[in-house]
Amino acid sequence: MRKRTRAREFALQLLYQYEMNENDLPGLFARFWEENAEAESEVRDYAERLVQGTVENLKPLDETITRYAENWQLHRMAVIDRNILRFAAYELLYMPEEIPPKVAINEAVNIAKKFSQEEAGKFVNGILDKINHTERKPDGTETQKPKGPVP
Repeated sequence: MRKRTRAREFALQLLYQYEMNENDLPGLFARFWEENAEAESEVRDYAERLVQGTVENLKPLDETITRYAENWQLHRMAVIDRNILRFAAYELLYMPEEIPPKVAINEAVNIAKKFSQEEAGKFVNGILDKINHTERKPDGTETQKPKGPVP
């Protein structure tokens, strides 16, 4: 398994634990890595970066996801799906120069298929695709040029 794929899976597990019963990220990280001692430092670093960035930007990420999740309220989404959307939206909006949008979306879809319900991949793909093609980063620049011919 690729390192970043594994890091994203760890990030999902960490975000799930954070949402369910934890508000102390340093303590959560310490306990989690103690249980997953085999994880390489590069995997740990990327997972922590995703979790930290997602948690620090939770409100704007949730607002963005809600805006594109037609007929869905965030709190009614499956916890797994909600957290996949959060860290993938973080990659799309805050890390577009580092992570190509297609990679972020494909990874999120594959993780949803692996850890959630059968239709979760389509659900996650639909929302992230909308975010990718219409949202802007916090500094106002586009995350990606719109689809279609260039005038």
